[in-house]
Amino acid sequence: MRMLLIGFGLSLLANSVMADDWRTITPDVIYGHKAGMALTYDVIKPAKNANGAGVLFMVSGGWVSMWAPPEGVVRAESKGKNLFEKIVDRGYTLILVRHGSSPYFKVPDAVSDVKLAIRHIRAHAKDYGIDPDRIGVCGGSAGGHLSLVLGTMGDDGDSAGKTTEEKTSSRVQAVACYFPPTDIREYVNHATLSKQFPAIVFPDDQADDVSPLLAVTKDDAPTLLIHGDKDELVPISHSERFHEAMKKVDATCELMVVPGAAHGFPGEQGQKAEAALLDWFDKYLAKK
Repeated sequence: MRMLLIGFGLSLLANSVMADDWRTITPDVIYGHKAGMALTYDVIKPAKNANGAGVLFMVSGGWVSMWAPPEGVVRAESKGKNLFEKIVDRGYTLILVRHGSSPYFKVPDAVSDVKLAIRHIRAHAKDYGIDPDRIGVCGGSAGGHLSLVLGTMGDDGDSAGKTTEEKTSSRVQAVACYFPPTDIREYVNHATLSKQFPAIVFPDDQADDVSPLLAVTKDDAPTLLIHGDKDELVPISHSERFHEAMKKVDATCELMVVPGAAHGFPGEQGQKAEAALLDWFDKYLAKK
């Protein structure tokens, strides 16, 4: 779904590192290739008071993954910080993950990409100064869907895999997301939405495999859902049903309802949503 980028919008040696007195940036780390293109993420690390945990942000709106210079996303330290700056300011290493975009690539392609990204990030966790067992993920709308994919569909890796990434776990330890579509069966090949969101045009029989609602199990990552009760693009029923499914299997999940909010949280609503997201990661990614 069309994401409001919250708050605005491999060889490490091949990457330049930008630094100032409060954060360092390693841009465009390549985690894979497809269709002749590189798949990349940016690593933003606190220069001081790093807590050793990582938070991935799924850069996705309508399963379109836009690129922006990371130094403009996580700007110089100042008043009025956006969510990304708040994450770094709390000591988390922030990783902005991009996937192959629609219209060329579809939802199943984006799911495959972010699963590869988390494996790559975990395999290189020491390079980024993060604990591979303290990784959270967040996003909104389509990015929220992909966050839930990692929270529900993670695995321990394939010991017989040919690459380090194939052998590495794709699990995360905490999820916080805004207004996520949880049942893609309701959107695939939708008569009207398909024109606006070409990523949902793919074979119907693949929808089950990319629907987090259908993948809920007891060992899923602790999950925070934040959803407006007036959202017409992704109705709150998506989060309500996911919350119910998690509770049914005794998995940790909370639903924060934003009264009167549609597909986005402006002003004070946005500040409260950001505070809840940050506190969730503090609770579940804190060093044991």
